[in-house]
Amino acid sequence: MKKGTRAALLLGAVPFVMLVFALPIANREHPVVLGLPFLLFWILAWVALTPAVLYAAYRLEKKHNPPDRGDGGEGGDGSEGS
Repeated sequence: MKKGTRAALLLGAVPFVMLVFALPIANREHPVVLGLPFLLFWILAWVALTPAVLYAAYRLEKKHNPPDRGDGGEGGDGSEGS
């Protein structure tokens, strides 16, 4: 596995862990945050934070593993398919 891939995968797994495995812990709290029950606030907060965390994982992956040029993939001269 390449250098940044493992870190990007771990960072990308954070929202999943916080929404699936941390819910039983968050469900034990009963305060109200911004007028919402804590569990609902927890879920909405992680739904809102997920794109930022995944973007950070994407940037980390791209920093350590830049895309190869000249492999015939995207970003070519546009002559494919003609």
